[in-house]
Amino acid sequence: MTNPQPACSIVIPVYNSEGILGDTIDRTVKVCEDSGIVYELILVNDGSRDGSWEIASERAAENPKIIAVDLLKNYGQHTAVFAGLRLSRGRYVITMDDDLQNPPEEIGPILAKAEAEQLDLVIGKFHEKRHSLTRRLGSRVVGWMNTKVFDKPKDLVLTNFRCIRRDVVDRMVAYQTAYPYVTGLALMFSRRRANLMVEHHDRAVGESGYSLAKIASVVFRIMFNYSSFPLRVVSGWGLIITAGAFAATAVIFVRAIVVGTTVPGWTSVALMVTFLNGVMLLITSMLGEYVVRLLNQSSEPHGYHIREIVGGDA
Repeated sequence: MTNPQPACSIVIPVYNSEGILGDTIDRTVKVCEDSGIVYELILVNDGSRDGSWEIASERAAENPKIIAVDLLKNYGQHTAVFAGLRLSRGRYVITMDDDLQNPPEEIGPILAKAEAEQLDLVIGKFHEKRHSLTRRLGSRVVGWMNTKVFDKPKDLVLTNFRCIRRDVVDRMVAYQTAYPYVTGLALMFSRRRANLMVEHHDRAVGESGYSLAKIASVVFRIMFNYSSFPLRVVSGWGLIITAGAFAATAVIFVRAIVVGTTVPGWTSVALMVTFLNGVMLLITSMLGEYVVRLLNQSSEPHGYHIREIVGGDA
């Protein structure tokens, strides 16, 4: 028999957090049970190389309200969260990190605000961010792109600690993509949004998994899967350069008729041809990136594979 719909599903992507995952799970469960919140806790192991899966699966075997999901390999945080959203059943879904930088004690307040004000999306706004300089700079770049691509209100602060209403989640998971970007999808399919001031703690164990490569991966995911902005920029520059090339050709042609040709002119011609060929290769490469992602999406519509599920109706 299927369990009744919980008031809240809590989705936590897990990656190499063996040293702190047990505390994260225990504190989250205690907060929900002490507050009387009818919950389910979904732990999505994103290809961890340590003992994180063993901890998650053991807790799921012990507690029927915990579901542990083991992805086949590391697909990235947004894909892991998206997999959790697909399995969630709660009237609201809360997403948070696995390192206790988002204190579980903030679950009650963010859920209460969403319910009391009938909001589609409530995002935790930190009194003081405890992230590394690299992640803060990356967040600024990604935030700017969210404003341009997803029309994010300038006064709305985005973080990974968020509460999403069920109907918004349903629209998000119905979106066919092999490259999910949870923040962007939440913005696309919500209207009533707000921030809530919450605490943000230092990472107690280990180091952040965010690197320049992962930040770049998020940037490219936004650029090539949710926007035609790169193509338009390159196309615009291509038109400008082409117009300049035509103008230069016209000047050379008129000069050749009036003055005559000289051997040194071959240098400018060679430079022009080389430059234009470089622009063409850049545009072709960008088109190729779009085509590759379209092919991947058509062959792998979910973008991930689940190896094992423990708990729930598995």
